[in-house]
Amino acid sequence: MRTAPLHRFLPAGAAVVTVVLWASAFVAIRSAGDAYSPGALALGRLLAGALALVVLCVVRREGLPPRSAWRGIGLSGLLWFGFYMVALNWGERQVDAGTAALVVNVGPLLIALLGARLLGDPMPPRLLAGMAVSFAGAVTVGLSMSAGGGSSVLGVVLCLLAAVAYASGVVAQKPALGQASVLQVTTFGCLVGAVVCLPFAGQLVSEAAHAPASATLDMVYLGLFPTALAFTTWAYALARTTAGRMGATTYAVPALVVLMSWLALGEVPGVLTLVGGALCLAGVAVSRSRARGRTRRVAAGEPRPEKVG
Repeated sequence: MRTAPLHRFLPAGAAVVTVVLWASAFVAIRSAGDAYSPGALALGRLLAGALALVVLCVVRREGLPPRSAWRGIGLSGLLWFGFYMVALNWGERQVDAGTAALVVNVGPLLIALLGARLLGDPMPPRLLAGMAVSFAGAVTVGLSMSAGGGSSVLGVVLCLLAAVAYASGVVAQKPALGQASVLQVTTFGCLVGAVVCLPFAGQLVSEAAHAPASATLDMVYLGLFPTALAFTTWAYALARTTAGRMGATTYAVPALVVLMSWLALGEVPGVLTLVGGALCLAGVAVSRSRARGRTRRVAAGEPRPEKVG
């Protein structure tokens, strides 16, 4: 039996890195959120991430993306890097964590629907079944974590807008990955998001002067790892699969958030929360599995080969 080449497993590994780091972001956001307002936290995170990505681009001599990629880069930067981060940070101040997780997890469903409608992505039965199981798990986690009466209409609307922006940004990013490198798409998307958040620069400077060092370090961590690294590994994996399958992968985030909150914050989950987390992971496994004896080529075309060196 021949051993599968290593590069076949790289997209799955990149997806795992993304999911783990994005889950850790929820813990870091909660920690930094007491010292930084939603817009300032988003801007600080994006500036830290953009700085790291630009340095990497210079070292790799990536250059500017081709003109054909800018539409997708601009839209993903505006909607996902910019609007999504501010709306989610703001929304989580208005609703409890369970409600926020529940509403934002509409995003993967929207990604699958938009991907099928706008990109021609397939929607195989296993993907739909897996997403149904994962969404049931997300609902279970959300309800088990809800604080009963702690949600506001504004908070729910903000989280829903964040989910729509996230889904739209992913679908806009996918075609750009066929025109530019993963690093170019991620770097310039992050820069666009930082520009969008510049109106919060005054708040960032003022709050950074009084924030504890731990909160500022959390913000820098958010920029370097859940943004610079995780958005790059996300783009790498997205370029090699469909938007729907990548969106379904993010259903593992609620389960990991529960585990990380337990370990880092001492928030012991209840039985219902653990059951919901297990359903999320089971759904991801189903959605990413393939029918026996069949292989599927990546929809929406092959990505441009990455430059090396």
